[in-house]
Amino acid sequence: MRFLSLIAVLFTAVSCTTTAPSTAQTGFPFMLPTEKPDRPMSRAMERIYTDYNAPQPENNELFSQFKYTELKGFDYHGHDGTISRRDPSKVIFAEGKYYVWYTHRETPTPPQGAEKSNDTIPSADWDLAEIWYATSTDGFTWEEQGVAIQRPEKPQVGWRSVTTADILFWEGKYYLYYQGFMEASGTRGDDCPVTVSWADSPNGPWTPHGEIVIPNGAAGEWDQYSIHDPYPLVHDGKIYLYYKSDFNGKAHKVRMQGLATADNPLGPFTKNPLNPVITSGHETSLFPFKGGVAALVYKDGPEHNTIQYAEDWVNFEIASITELMPYAAAPFVPDAFTNTEDGRGITWGMAHFINVSGWDKMNSMLVRFDCDLSQDLHDERMKMHRVSHKPDVYYRQGLTPKQRKRIEEENQALGIQPE
Repeated sequence: MRFLSLIAVLFTAVSCTTTAPSTAQTGFPFMLPTEKPDRPMSRAMERIYTDYNAPQPENNELFSQFKYTELKGFDYHGHDGTISRRDPSKVIFAEGKYYVWYTHRETPTPPQGAEKSNDTIPSADWDLAEIWYATSTDGFTWEEQGVAIQRPEKPQVGWRSVTTADILFWEGKYYLYYQGFMEASGTRGDDCPVTVSWADSPNGPWTPHGEIVIPNGAAGEWDQYSIHDPYPLVHDGKIYLYYKSDFNGKAHKVRMQGLATADNPLGPFTKNPLNPVITSGHETSLFPFKGGVAALVYKDGPEHNTIQYAEDWVNFEIASITELMPYAAAPFVPDAFTNTEDGRGITWGMAHFINVSGWDKMNSMLVRFDCDLSQDLHDERMKMHRVSHKPDVYYRQGLTPKQRKRIEEENQALGIQPE
């Protein structure tokens, strides 16, 4: 027994000796430093200290997940494709309630493509549309107020369709910037410029400027055909209007974001010489944050699904990577027009779900999103690192018949016969 006890003691001593941590620490610290340590590091470790606001997402004020809520107050005619609401504006608070403007299409049929379109049949979800608006006292239940911007008579800017509005409040007046189509979308792509209407009240009436305020680029330039998704903010005493353009041609289309600035809402606007200023995104939304501006870059391009930040409002860097970002995010930005030097961020807004009824009945619907991209909120649920999906979400991203056929042919080439 004494011999066995001695063996046990020796085994314990050896075990403790071999598993005890080395007193001469050379590896990276167990507790992740909040500040960049003074030591050699891999590029990946360098990056979390130099490229992001914090090495851990939950401590990054420009990282958030997004939660979605169905809105009350909008009728979609059973989602048969004849009624669509999409591309909401920033939400603003005025006269004791929230306001939002959006693209509204109500047509006898769903979109049929450019070749089948006419004066009543739309080519696309945003063709033959007008700008409508709605109000709310809680941000969940909305009361539709009707048309804000009607399509003007041909050949005025927007006679075919007026879409994708965004709002500016400047020196006591309201300004709606929007795309003005002069032909059915799809005839030559989505070619259109931007125009503007103004009013003394968010309820209108709206007076059309009747002229193009953000012209397309010169022949051969990246924005020669389209200026989409105008998005105005106020900074440094000027109007900063961000916009998207499609370039590189249909087969290899590229979408990026540009910037134009002006001292007056009606222009003239000067395009930034560094355009494009954001290399990805679609309906990109922005908001003042601290001394700079943040952007929700949700799809298209090499930096999609990122939240970006530009201290100088021009040179954007990736601040965080996230998921399930809102399509056509239209946040409530209380300091969008205050010329703030300390942007507080956002916690909610509107967005849209597209193609909710399939390609044969293509239509879109407005939804609410919530997030924590604010200096004044810390919601632990919004700062979680990942979102869990049920299996049907993945299965809906299934293989096409063409892909299945390719796999069957590969199996047959290996001599595998289907059972």
